[in-house]
Amino acid sequence: MIREKLKIIPEPVKASLNDGVFFLSQKTTIQADLTSAGNGEYLKQVLAIQYGLNLAFEESSQDNEGKSSIILKTSNEKDLNNSEKYSLLISKENIIISATSSVGVFYGIQTLLQLIPHKTLKDDKISLEVSIPCVSIEDFPRFKWRGFMLDESRHFFGKEQVKKILDLMALLKLNTFHWHLTDDQGWRIEIKKYPLLTEIGSKREGTITSNRFLRSNQKIKAPKDEIPILGCYTQQDLRELIQYATERFITIIPELDFPGHTTSVLAAYPELSCTGGPFKVSTRFGIHKDVLCIGKEKVFEFIQNVLDEIIEIFPSNIIHIGGDEAPNRRWKKCFDCQARIKDESLGSVENLQGYFTNRITDYLGSKGKRIIGWNEILNDDLIDNALCQYWINHFDKVLEHIRKGRQVVMSEMKALYFDYPYRLIPLHQTYNYDPIPSNLEEKFHKNILGLEACLWTEYVKNKDKLEWLTFPRLIAVAETGWTPKNKRNFESFLKRLERFLPLLSALDVNYPKKEEFLQEQ
Repeated sequence: MIREKLKIIPEPVKASLNDGVFFLSQKTTIQADLTSAGNGEYLKQVLAIQYGLNLAFEESSQDNEGKSSIILKTSNEKDLNNSEKYSLLISKENIIISATSSVGVFYGIQTLLQLIPHKTLKDDKISLEVSIPCVSIEDFPRFKWRGFMLDESRHFFGKEQVKKILDLMALLKLNTFHWHLTDDQGWRIEIKKYPLLTEIGSKREGTITSNRFLRSNQKIKAPKDEIPILGCYTQQDLRELIQYATERFITIIPELDFPGHTTSVLAAYPELSCTGGPFKVSTRFGIHKDVLCIGKEKVFEFIQNVLDEIIEIFPSNIIHIGGDEAPNRRWKKCFDCQARIKDESLGSVENLQGYFTNRITDYLGSKGKRIIGWNEILNDDLIDNALCQYWINHFDKVLEHIRKGRQVVMSEMKALYFDYPYRLIPLHQTYNYDPIPSNLEEKFHKNILGLEACLWTEYVKNKDKLEWLTFPRLIAVAETGWTPKNKRNFESFLKRLERFLPLLSALDVNYPKKEEFLQEQ
């Protein structure tokens, strides 16, 4: 079948295989119109680094379809329904990628790169020429939000690994990088107004290595490995990575966890708690009883000051505030929190987090930003423009949220949490998951923005384990996010994956053997 012969992932909406081949060689030139010039430079760089091809590049406003050229064109017409749409036409004479936007041209380039034989990568770089099949492709994504979340609070991986992930996301036409940068076990972002967040909050003494969480009143404690974990990003680092992502049409959405998962904050600024501390950056995982005090105005001042710096750094119009797993045990006994409940007529401690979320939502809204939070933020009084990210439990509330016209990103734990081993979430389970619930009426489907895979790194200590857990499952997520549902087929995907995996090897990506990621079907 054509889909297996072309070996493209995600599978395009429409593709046909034509007679003949295009010969790519050192004589091939790249031509781009003014709008596509950045994409032309990107393609030239990739072909030079990965394939040893140093092609001449010409930026021109003229439509000059010369022989043996790769032509990048952006039309003046705008597709309001899908700005990521592109067409790719490969003939014997030239390659033409056209779209109504730069991002469409970029995705056409990614498809072209997959059509170049992988054997030409790395040490076997092109010496004379290589043949690429003649094809006609019309393509656009199913969902707007096609994401991957990396947790760097628990373990820190650094700039080069993040760049590698962004490159792989671009190849797979993923467009949202959700960056989990703060939690109980580490604060990874420089905030100039609060230097102790990184001086104290980015360092922990070690990690409790047991998977079991022992109660505090037990005499036997789980062992700590005594290996210090530290690391953080300067604001200059963040800007560098944001620019790198932007060049690949990937939006970086930072997550700062509030009001729970904040032990690293309280270790640095204990006065933001209900009890006053003292605290240490946590060495264990799980839910922590000490959270931000919602009764104190200084907490809101702190969050607003932090968000001001975050907004200055990150151009994304969406900021993730976490909101999950925030116990109210401390709030019940806190004088300030109880006073807040009375003063704001909240009725009970259960309504404190809703009050907190709406205040932060209002503040970000005043800055032209929207919040997204895990589905624990949902409540009847939640401000309308707040986005929800679903992961587990209370799906009835999520459906109600969707039917009210609100928007949701799906991160179903049983299919899209990559910290779970393949024996619990094998590849077919990830691939066969669909973000649109079967019982959701069609008129509400548009309120599901898409899907996002998540890698929590409590027990992911190095880049090899990170990549091993992520690939090939993230490849499956990319196809779900892009390809029409009626074209998705797991057997076809596996055949194409067999020809895609050597590309991962050439790019030095660590992934498991086939028998490991397939498991039992």
